[in-house]
Amino acid sequence: MNQTTITSNPTTDEPSALGLAVPDFTATATGGDFVLSAHRGHSVVLYFYPKDNTPGCTTQAQQFRDLHGEFVKAGCVVMGVSRDSLKSHENFKAKFGLPFELIADTQSALCQMFNVIKNKMMYGKKVVGIERSTFLIDANGVLCHEWRGTKADGNAAIVLEKVTSLQKVGK
Repeated sequence: MNQTTITSNPTTDEPSALGLAVPDFTATATGGDFVLSAHRGHSVVLYFYPKDNTPGCTTQAQQFRDLHGEFVKAGCVVMGVSRDSLKSHENFKAKFGLPFELIADTQSALCQMFNVIKNKMMYGKKVVGIERSTFLIDANGVLCHEWRGTKADGNAAIVLEKVTSLQKVGK
């Protein structure tokens, strides 16, 4: 996997990857390997979340599930990404009837590529984990929008609004 980091942090000197091609990658997912380049011609939403079966992550997944038909109608592929195992993802997907696949980034390669591993506070303790973030890659493989440090509730609707607005511009 290419080690390019996708970053856009206005508080640092790191350059933004917005407007740049996302390096092709292959990742282990429910339903088989996910290869980014296999989805050229479709926009791709990658939403990174901390952990399967937690309240916020479940809410976010259910909202992407409930809007999935609209994403498909807009020609968009939705993929959830966390560091959980493939087995955990399969159980999470089955339990909540998720119609999209989940990437098991157990080695944190995608998390590092998209720069979503952050120091966080959880129950008063410092931990290192995924900062809930969503990325929109256009049909040509270019990173066209990102939402970093997003809230679980409402994220899917915000992303869908952007996907459909881009679809209208492309017509």
